[in-house]
Amino acid sequence: MLTISAMHPRAKVLVVEDEEPLALLLRYNLEAEGYAVDVVHRGDEAEVAIAESSPDLIVLDWMLPGLSGLELCRRLRTGKDSRTIPIILLTARSEESDRIRGLTTAPTTMWSSRSPSPSSWRGCVRS
Repeated sequence: MLTISAMHPRAKVLVVEDEEPLALLLRYNLEAEGYAVDVVHRGDEAEVAIAESSPDLIVLDWMLPGLSGLELCRRLRTGKDSRTIPIILLTARSEESDRIRGLTTAPTTMWSSRSPSPSSWRGCVRS
């Protein structure tokens, strides 16, 4: 299996985040690591962007306008061309039941978007 770090340095990452400051932070840090980064701010925009460009990794907010991140995960996991794209699901939800729901909906790596340290998510991206 080919990992994102094996595809690095020009792996394509799609960031789907409606909060502009967090989207900018993620873009800045991923580009600093050498990734090619696109950003969209709505779940429905992400669905179109994924169909058009087939990213190597998706960094996806759970709560989005247009289409929730969780619903987008469901759709991606049933799509022929999208089911194997790795997804990092960002969430401010802290309840264990929400995290379990996210993990059972679509195999992902999750952490809280309230305090994503650059070193913790860089490790997620590289793996």
